[in-house]
Amino acid sequence: MAVPFRFIHAADLHLDSPFRGLAKAPEALRERLVESTFAAMRQLTDTAIAEKVDFLVLAGDLFDAADRSLRAQLRLAREWERLAEHGIAVFVIHGNHDPLSGARVDLKLPSSVHIFSADQIESKPAYRRDGELAAFVYGISYGSRSVTDNLALRYRAMPGAPFHIAMLHGNVGGDNGHDPYAPCTLDELTGNAGFHYWALGHIHHRKVLHKYPHVVYPGNTQGRNPRETGQKGCYLVDVTAAGAVDLQFMPLDDVRWLEDQVSIAAIQSEHELLQQLESAMTRLGMDLEGRFAMVRLELAGRGPLHRRLSEPQAVAALLEQLQELGEERMTWVYALDNRTASELDWEEIAAEDSFAGELCRLSAKLAAGEESWEAFAKEAVHAMAGHQKLGKLLRSKWEELPEQWLERSREHVLGLIAGEGNGQ
Repeated sequence: MAVPFRFIHAADLHLDSPFRGLAKAPEALRERLVESTFAAMRQLTDTAIAEKVDFLVLAGDLFDAADRSLRAQLRLAREWERLAEHGIAVFVIHGNHDPLSGARVDLKLPSSVHIFSADQIESKPAYRRDGELAAFVYGISYGSRSVTDNLALRYRAMPGAPFHIAMLHGNVGGDNGHDPYAPCTLDELTGNAGFHYWALGHIHHRKVLHKYPHVVYPGNTQGRNPRETGQKGCYLVDVTAAGAVDLQFMPLDDVRWLEDQVSIAAIQSEHELLQQLESAMTRLGMDLEGRFAMVRLELAGRGPLHRRLSEPQAVAALLEQLQELGEERMTWVYALDNRTASELDWEEIAAEDSFAGELCRLSAKLAAGEESWEAFAKEAVHAMAGHQKLGKLLRSKWEELPEQWLERSREHVLGLIAGEGNGQ
């Protein structure tokens, strides 16, 4: 007989994840970043208790490294003890960052915690806190870091439960932003009869790939770098006696990575620009609810300030002023990127029978064909490619070439010709 129940689906806690490149940040912020994955973990426990969930499913990468730190293990065990005190069970699989082969301390965990092995797909009953059977939970952990088999094909729903939850740490649909571990297709999951909910981990951006059956990535619980922007947390899942599923996203992050853009169009002075940047910081800080924000601001648009902003020291000075304000506002601007452009009329220049016109037409031609631009760029930097340090830098930046470098070089060179970028 089916009964309504409630559970939390979380993944990718990455406890004790390192944060690098923040030497200029205030000490209090650096300490908060180091502690942020643990703060998100505590918030996960607090949310489970406050929402009176019946159990948690944690879909891999609880730790950031295979040889997990002692403090991460002890602090996680402490949270599981808190959950056990409230009658909340925990079902766990390990992923590529924390495979079972990694070094770990043999801690005595509450009996309400079940960690799936790496030997085979297991199924375990999950009960409501009043003892009624709610579902079967299925899972398999990674035995080693690199698992390239299609684990999804090995899942089979067993009779005896009204609802079936499959936990899988893997790459569904070939997401290019993540390693292809335990790869499978969405059709392979939705076509696997008997499963009602696929509790996924590995992809750090939350996604509901399908409904009925539900195929869900909750994302990670705490953003760890500038690419992991926005709210991070878990899903609170309510299942009715009729099998209807309701998802509610619950933010858990303690430090949030954010981005915003400020246009220089119609801005006449650096003081006015600074005011606009301060307004952006205020706007971003309105919904933080006690969190700290790591902010990247981008200067964009065309305007008279472009010439001044082309000087690196001008942007650096603005960033320094914003960082002084950030210590007071819980928003730290770690980067201020200049993507502004001059007020030159490109169509008019392109129509000219001049050197500038020829350059403009060439850049447009290169922009229209990625292969021709890449070949042109590689030939242009060929002399530097053999340099030990410069060559390494070029290789690390090569993916930006098709768009960003061409646009910047066109703006710079044609601006110099027009007398906008050299103080003339």
